[in-house]
Amino acid sequence: MALTLEQLNAADTATAVQLLDGLYEHSPWIAEQALAQRPFKSLAHLKYAMVQVLEKAGVQAQLALIRAHPELAGKAMVAKTLTAESTNEQNKAGLTSCTPEELAHIQQLNADYNARFGFPFILAVRGPRGTGLPKQEIIATFARRLHNHPDFERAEAIRNIHRIAEIRLNDKFGYEPTLGNDVWDWQEKLAQHSEPGYAEKGQLTVTYLTDAHRACAQRISHWMRDCGFDDIEIDAVGNVVGRYHPAHKDGKYLLTGSHYDTVRNGGKYDGRLGIFVPMACVRELHRQGKRLPFGIEVVGFAEEEGQRYKATFLGSGALIGDFKPEWLEQKDADGITMREAMQHAGLCIDDIPKLQRDAAQYLGFIEVHIEQGPVLNEFDIPLGVVTSINGGVRYVCEMIGTASHAGTTPMNRRRDAALGVAELALYMEERALQDGDSVATIGMLQVPNGSINVVPGRCAFSMDLRAPTDAQRDAMVADVLAKLNEIAQRRGLQYKTELAMKAAAAPSDPALQTLWENAVHALGVPLLRMPSGAGHDAMKLHEVMPQAMLFTRGLNSGISHNPLESTTSDDMQLAVDAFSHVLEQLAAH
Repeated sequence: MALTLEQLNAADTATAVQLLDGLYEHSPWIAEQALAQRPFKSLAHLKYAMVQVLEKAGVQAQLALIRAHPELAGKAMVAKTLTAESTNEQNKAGLTSCTPEELAHIQQLNADYNARFGFPFILAVRGPRGTGLPKQEIIATFARRLHNHPDFERAEAIRNIHRIAEIRLNDKFGYEPTLGNDVWDWQEKLAQHSEPGYAEKGQLTVTYLTDAHRACAQRISHWMRDCGFDDIEIDAVGNVVGRYHPAHKDGKYLLTGSHYDTVRNGGKYDGRLGIFVPMACVRELHRQGKRLPFGIEVVGFAEEEGQRYKATFLGSGALIGDFKPEWLEQKDADGITMREAMQHAGLCIDDIPKLQRDAAQYLGFIEVHIEQGPVLNEFDIPLGVVTSINGGVRYVCEMIGTASHAGTTPMNRRRDAALGVAELALYMEERALQDGDSVATIGMLQVPNGSINVVPGRCAFSMDLRAPTDAQRDAMVADVLAKLNEIAQRRGLQYKTELAMKAAAAPSDPALQTLWENAVHALGVPLLRMPSGAGHDAMKLHEVMPQAMLFTRGLNSGISHNPLESTTSDDMQLAVDAFSHVLEQLAAH
């Protein structure tokens, strides 16, 4: 008989502790202390209460919990002395049926890991979908994490322990994140389409209007039809557009979606999560035979990453009338112009101006996106409400000094261009930290024709500076440029700067942001407001209509633009639930 929240909230403490037995290995105190936060409004609320207990318990208690866990495919498994929960998990991941070679490899990794960290390797082997990770992925993760910093690895072990507890809790309550699983499965299936040269290596690459890209568009459009959208089309730039009509024909539309193109050798969830979450919501409305006072328009934007052509945000830009005709003559690495690629794909170039939306017909734009950063992961919070998409500037620069002999030029006689840039890089770090949520990066740093025994006479470098408001960004830029000038003067150097890009910040619309916050609160999830350091399609739509975004936690330190990009079906379910809650709020008002 599955446990219910009503039972747990009503039970006396001793009974409640017994009901939650086995969530954390040999550590019932975690659940017991979390029960002080009753009544729980949701499973997510209970899960986070236990996260807080362990966070407050301190490092020694955390280490004791980690050490209470058995090694993967270790002595306890061989001796059959694992807890019932651990046996079930290791069995689902196939660890109880290792070949002698696999077993020897894992046991060597166990020994190396214990020698380095002093505690066993912890991995939620049932994985982000709850069905079990492949053995090879477990072994690869084991080997990769051996190289982490000990403090980071302790935190990563704790995050995996919370994921193990989450799955065990789901089992106790008979809870299945059904819609989250569907969203997960759509993304896995879509990731089967990848470009030659990458597909053979198991890597995901989908750039604008390649065969893989067009296959993705077809598949998304077919799924939209299955979900019950009324109108589905692939438009003149390759966007996949699905419309679910309002209850009355004069109703406005809520615009939502994200991009389905990827960077080269990228992740499965960047962009695509924001297409499939609203699709799942529309499918549920269709199944219930329900119409809202407004329609829902979901767009799978064809291009956001600027990989094949230098035309970033082409898909969302076309919807606001910002498609630049000169883009059509750009050539890709094979010499194919965008015009030729569009013609080959059967797109009607003459219809591109017709894609511009009348903002008066829309309530606004909302977007769900994987965070692409470590913040939610480190806080162990599943959802984040975006306050603003950072405004940014990029500069391409050069510092110019005098190349001279490294052995004969005294340190106080040098005009070292590279040292000037190094000093600037340290200042940029310090300056960005003053704001707390600004970021500054020198991503490219090169001494052209440098030699090991020559003081650098030239240093080419880039600067990328971002902040949640334009005023904050501009103040930081002014300080950095002033510092660059001061360093050059003091060191006897010259410099050149060229502004390569300037994008305005996109603050979230207060009303739409409040809808996301209400939804997060209703789910019993802690509210974390945060800026977005990355650019999104919402930035383009912001130019013509109100917008607000919701972030979903990423695994593996929130890494993105990388094959290790991941999130769980439980967190995807929460994103679907939050989106549905926003729809309900809009319908009520």
